[in-house]
Amino acid sequence: MAILSLRDVSKRFGALTVAEAVSFDLAPGEALGIIGPNGAGKSTLFNLITGNLRPDRGAICLDGRDITAETPMQRCASGIGRSFQIPQPFDHLSVYENLLVAARFGGGISAAEAPGHCMDILRRTGLAALADRRAGGLPLLNRKRLELARAMATRPRVILLDEIAGGLTDAECGELVATIRAIHAEGTAILWIEHVLHALTAVVTRLMVLNFGRVLMIGAPDQVMAAPEVREIYLGIEA
Repeated sequence: MAILSLRDVSKRFGALTVAEAVSFDLAPGEALGIIGPNGAGKSTLFNLITGNLRPDRGAICLDGRDITAETPMQRCASGIGRSFQIPQPFDHLSVYENLLVAARFGGGISAAEAPGHCMDILRRTGLAALADRRAGGLPLLNRKRLELARAMATRPRVILLDEIAGGLTDAECGELVATIRAIHAEGTAILWIEHVLHALTAVVTRLMVLNFGRVLMIGAPDQVMAAPEVREIYLGIEA
């Protein structure tokens, strides 16, 4: 059984269609990448999965259970974690306090267990030495790490990563990819939107291409990137 399934999920804003009959399955422990041009509906799809938007029609299921009507908090508690394209920490709190909020209120982890759990996540994401640093003063790489760490603190079974490698240098990107690979190796399923293709293909085993809210194709990364329609629509190369 798929851990996450979408069936004919559609969303319109007036005359603008941002998701049109989107269907796919994410297997337990799988890493699936999502690519597409700007405006293809990628972040909208994440908002539909997390409950920040409600679809006009279609169903979203987690472990075979329909969660289409659930709130974002309910979906988080059920095991869906998310990072945002633009990091959104609580700037006035420390790095550790940001994780503690996520663990307690997002993951429902007990007050007794949460401190140790948060410190373990900080170590795994390379932030342990910055635990007491105010989140608002972090440079970009560590803000990205904190986005990932906050999502991990909720104990997700599925993590949605929204362009987490964007804006990083090659070296920084390599560090972050190593962390994501380690998280994936532990069995966490990953759904990852990214324009930095070498980062994405270092982790994912399948790619899904979105264009104008529709799924253009899903397949192995090499097959997808070699497809003429993908090269023309996504890369701007005339087929």
